[in-house]
Amino acid sequence: MVYEFEGRTEKEAIDRAAAELGLERDKFDVEILETQKSGLFKKGYVRIRVHTNEPAPKKTAPVGKPVYGNPEPQNEFEQQLVTFISTLIEKMGYPGKVIILFREEQKIGIKIDSEFSSILIGKKGKNLDAIQLLANIYTNKLGYDSMKIIIDAENYRIRREESLVRLAYSVADKVRETKGSILLEPMNPFERRLIHTTLNDIADVETKSEGEGLYKQVRVFYKGAR
Repeated sequence: MVYEFEGRTEKEAIDRAAAELGLERDKFDVEILETQKSGLFKKGYVRIRVHTNEPAPKKTAPVGKPVYGNPEPQNEFEQQLVTFISTLIEKMGYPGKVIILFREEQKIGIKIDSEFSSILIGKKGKNLDAIQLLANIYTNKLGYDSMKIIIDAENYRIRREESLVRLAYSVADKVRETKGSILLEPMNPFERRLIHTTLNDIADVETKSEGEGLYKQVRVFYKGAR
């Protein structure tokens, strides 16, 4: 039998596998699938594949309880969600495999694996944002108002976050040099919040959102130059 688990370190991922499967460490083999070292702007991440001939106890993951490691739907809600997203992208003409990426309290991550990933992501992730919005609307209609759904493909979300943090610091440096302001590209609420949070502790730089609608712009300016 084959399972996948993740953790901040290899040891954490292996410990999680042992706990979830109810097996001793010598009862399964480990294959490292993906490793991301921790750095200034990102957390460490390790994904492993576990191979074992031992039967593992089946567990049902209730919504809202932190459960990691099994990409397959664990209850009716997760199955409905996966089916909805699979059907959506298929009707768009860009089919792919939809799996559970992670489960946290009141949050579920969904990963789309598709040969059309670049199209599903879209320019600046706008297509992915649209799919995510529809998935959250569907989730609300199912009665899970407090549950948040995160949709990702090709690790776009992580790469985008790292890019925005680097951009924020670079723009802050330019603003401090010129003692002026710079208006950034339109961003969704999460991305704007990331810019605001990143620059919040820089004493002589301020940020504010400008514009209307979902995709507003962030202006970064030198204090006193507004």
